[in-house]
Amino acid sequence: MVNAPARSDLPPASADDLGARIAGQARALGFAACGFASAAEDPVRAARLETWLGEGHHGSMEWMEARADQRRSPQDLWPQARSVIALGMSYAPAHDPLALEAAPDRARISVYAQGKDYHDVVKKRLKALARWLVAEVPGAQVKVFVDTAPVMEKPLGEAAGIGWQGKHTNLVSPDHGSWLFLGAIYTTLELSPAEVHRDQCGSCRACLDACPTNAFPAPYRLDARRCISYLTIEHKGPVAEEFRAALGNRIYGCDDCLAVCPWNKFASEAQAMREFLPRAELVAPRLAELLALDDAGFRSLFSGSPIKRIGRDRFVRNCLYAAGNSGDSALAGQVAALTGDPDPVVADAAEWALARLSSCP
Repeated sequence: MVNAPARSDLPPASADDLGARIAGQARALGFAACGFASAAEDPVRAARLETWLGEGHHGSMEWMEARADQRRSPQDLWPQARSVIALGMSYAPAHDPLALEAAPDRARISVYAQGKDYHDVVKKRLKALARWLVAEVPGAQVKVFVDTAPVMEKPLGEAAGIGWQGKHTNLVSPDHGSWLFLGAIYTTLELSPAEVHRDQCGSCRACLDACPTNAFPAPYRLDARRCISYLTIEHKGPVAEEFRAALGNRIYGCDDCLAVCPWNKFASEAQAMREFLPRAELVAPRLAELLALDDAGFRSLFSGSPIKRIGRDRFVRNCLYAAGNSGDSALAGQVAALTGDPDPVVADAAEWALARLSSCP
């Protein structure tokens, strides 16, 4: 937290002027979107969270439930907060995220994980904006968050006028599409809240129909337990057999519901930060090379990448499911060697993949 002595609230005119200056500074720091919302609890937002958790749709993400009370509103996390500065940083891709669907010998890595770790990049710029704000307004207090605290970035982004939560539950910006990393700054300042965007999904259901595992029980509702991003990143044990074939060659995350969204025609790779440009070796990596990774090789390859967070075992587990779906019998030798892996989840995935490859012509 960046602290300074307490101060009185800003008059409305000053709040509007400050908001414009904050937005300008945010753009100068690389944020594509900036908006403001009240830090008070929104009963509708809180009720949706409770329903989602009550239905068990968070799966094994116990941390979502453990601090649910602090997710209800910014003031439950920090009682002194009066406003939220919601920010979005573009990572719009230059290539088609679905292009590798027809290349089973290659692995598909979600666009957001092909460049530098967004946690580090976004937090650095959030802190810079926070320091500027404290210097600009003596007495202001702020806290910065990016995906590692009990903060509901997507609903807050919607409340701050950045966009609306689409039928896939991700934030959709009419100017930047869905390719946005979200961050938030909580502050003791009273800033003028933005006008909330009207939902513009209409009758479109492209994202719902594109989901390989039917993870949306209804529009605007996500069952994470069926989501490929959850299964390949958050889920620690064996993936249920009913989902393994549907994983295809996706080994880290899934872009399908975002990639088909018509609003992404307004997203341009020119908006993306240079730090998020894809590393060449992660755009279309060969499964054979990834299956050969030991722990040291995994750590070396994914240094500075968000992928490093899941560890070698979970990563190789995912690669084995992709190998089993590849139909490439040339991978059978590598897969067979992994049936004796010390990690039982990896060994189980290898046995499943080897059985699949054994039936290939």
